[in-house]
Amino acid sequence: MAPHDHPLDQLPVIVIGAGPVGLAAAAHLLERGLEPLVLEAGDRVGAAVREWAHIRLFSPWQINLDPAARRLLEPTGWRAPAPTRLPTGGQILAEYLEPLAATPQLRDRIVTDARVVAVSRAGLDKTHSRGREDRPFLVRTTVDGRVVDHHARAVIDASGTWTRPNPLGVAGLPATGEDDPALAPHLLGPLPDVLGCDRARVAGRHVLVVGAGHSATNTLLNLVDLARTEPGTRITWAIRSASPARTYGGGDADGLPARGALGSRLRQAVENGDVELLTSVTVHALEPDDGGGLAVVLDGPDGLHTLAVDTVAGATGFRPDLGMLRELRLDLDPGVEAPSRLAPLIDPEHHSCGTVPAHGADVLAHPEPGFFVVGMKSYGRAPTFLLATGYEQVRSIAAHLAGDADAARQVELELPETGVCSTAAPDLDADGEPVVAGSDGGCCGPAAPEPVRLGIPTGLQHGRSGEPL
Repeated sequence: MAPHDHPLDQLPVIVIGAGPVGLAAAAHLLERGLEPLVLEAGDRVGAAVREWAHIRLFSPWQINLDPAARRLLEPTGWRAPAPTRLPTGGQILAEYLEPLAATPQLRDRIVTDARVVAVSRAGLDKTHSRGREDRPFLVRTTVDGRVVDHHARAVIDASGTWTRPNPLGVAGLPATGEDDPALAPHLLGPLPDVLGCDRARVAGRHVLVVGAGHSATNTLLNLVDLARTEPGTRITWAIRSASPARTYGGGDADGLPARGALGSRLRQAVENGDVELLTSVTVHALEPDDGGGLAVVLDGPDGLHTLAVDTVAGATGFRPDLGMLRELRLDLDPGVEAPSRLAPLIDPEHHSCGTVPAHGADVLAHPEPGFFVVGMKSYGRAPTFLLATGYEQVRSIAAHLAGDADAARQVELELPETGVCSTAAPDLDADGEPVVAGSDGGCCGPAAPEPVRLGIPTGLQHGRSGEPL
């Protein structure tokens, strides 16, 4: 019998991606008596996390572990890390993801070096509607250049967005010259290890950091640390907005002290002159200059002007890879590129921080029965995803696939306040500082540091390993 001729309930649930949310999905599926098959594009689990292994999370261990994953780990003799310690990405791998992947329940259910290139229905393209829900999913992968097809009763896409960073240019398009292979040596990517393997590329040089999120903050602060020991290191920071107030965040009002400290340290670095701040500018073009560096053409209030730099770190966010889902019937918001019922809850023009309510299978469902996008990819282009959100997503979806509708609907999630989160742009006082709402009607209030279920948004909000937080 061909795989696609098997009854659906005899086929596995395929999970795309072996990161924290993907492995949590597998753990929850096993607890529900469902068979998971995890397909990972990298040669080991946590491939994206390995790209930022040098980064320290701003949330402690106690709120970065999925409950179902812990229940798999504990019988193996695994000991949970100190609950209040802030782990690096490398420690997340070594002390959590790798032991989890090695458990007897998961180790033979994970296939590495299997890049998913397409998801469809066996024997049907998306134009055919009759009987779709009775056909298994066809998940096509490439392994060592060979095509390998898998069939599944359901598919959970937890592949993330790390491999698709947003371009430097405005309007969602690359700046002129950004795609020129000759300029690639000058582009550092979103989270360069400037104190480690990328040090030689930036030490004693002029570095431009583009972006206003926590990835930019992290890189800027690392560069400030580098400049203390590497004379001649010059740091310029370019943002599109007129004020960096949102990047600075809530400081002491942040529910996670380490996160609040990032913005406070960056504010001090700018005020001290360690970082040159350019506001209301966008990157128009990149060109090689005569000295072997890079000429960055910026568009600002006074028109175009050129900044000579050596390297550029683009911390401009990420976007989902939707090409591999082309043959599925999706219901995506046209702007955010998240499931249409989720998009109004996470739209970055209206929401940030802890203002997103808990959500599960019903909000994440598509017209394609049995298919779900979870984790960072479920948020499309929105930048504020938190790991605990993904854990609750996959718990609800596993319950739904197991037929437990009540458990799937009962979603619960506590998210921390940052002190400046809101359903609109923050109000500013006369000095340009964010005005924190009170607890009587404001969305945030003066949040005190307390245990909350929270994780890292895949490299978007974090602190540098070894730095004082």
